[in-house]
Amino acid sequence: MASYAWPKGKRLALSIVVNVEEGSELSLRDGDKSPEPVDELGIAVKLPIRNYGNESNYRYGITEGFPRISRLLDEYGVTATFTAAALALERAPQIAEYIRGGGHEPCCHGWRWIHQFKLDEAAEREFIRKGVESIARTCGVRPVGWLSRYLHTEHTRRLLAEEGFVYHMDDYSADAPFWDTVDGRPIVIVPYALDSNDMKFWTSPSLTPDAWLQYAIDTFDVLYDEGAEQPRMMSLGLHLRIIGRPGRIHALEQFLQYATSKADVWITTRQKIAEHFIASVPYGGEL
Repeated sequence: MASYAWPKGKRLALSIVVNVEEGSELSLRDGDKSPEPVDELGIAVKLPIRNYGNESNYRYGITEGFPRISRLLDEYGVTATFTAAALALERAPQIAEYIRGGGHEPCCHGWRWIHQFKLDEAAEREFIRKGVESIARTCGVRPVGWLSRYLHTEHTRRLLAEEGFVYHMDDYSADAPFWDTVDGRPIVIVPYALDSNDMKFWTSPSLTPDAWLQYAIDTFDVLYDEGAEQPRMMSLGLHLRIIGRPGRIHALEQFLQYATSKADVWITTRQKIAEHFIASVPYGGEL
């Protein structure tokens, strides 16, 4: 028997995660030694030259992808968590304004979308603090959640707890929140999901939008059914420059149509999921 339930008897907590990385990726303009790989083609340029073409590929996420995604969120009344690299929001203030005005949650995806796992402990702490301070300025609220780029270090979770974060989402081990503790400091883990992430369009080039949509719906259905007996949550990870393409955006729209047709689904931010979990399952000092 579950020790808690979602608000108002909802059967499933659905977290729509919109990653904002464009403008903070690797580039010689920001002092990096090589440019960001060309994701759609799977090509990495190791030379110290600016890849203007790929920079424009990322810029597409801001100019075209974001308007499409934000329109759907507004149309279906969906409140999302925006996992944002802080510099990306500084360079696209219209997105920060949208997050602020729409009641969405800014979650820190680092100061920049770079390889945090290469940093030593002192540099990583500064990286975390810089991201927090930047997002607090652009969005008017301090982020309480964290997502790294791909990997994190042995120090990351402890640093997050020390810096006052409420939750960490670099975890793929469960379909519901849980507690972790680092050096006696508790932090909530709000697990993420890679299998339903739209990045699959890059890692599995043969994947069609309709196949991705069906996988997302199948995931939703299983978790929804299990939610009758225990707390379940689903994460759907999106990227402006991926799902925001004209040939893919219909898959997101159809998923939102399906998910919002269920009255007993709590579509909310990861912060609210974490806060509800904390209120329902207070940390008891032991795991």
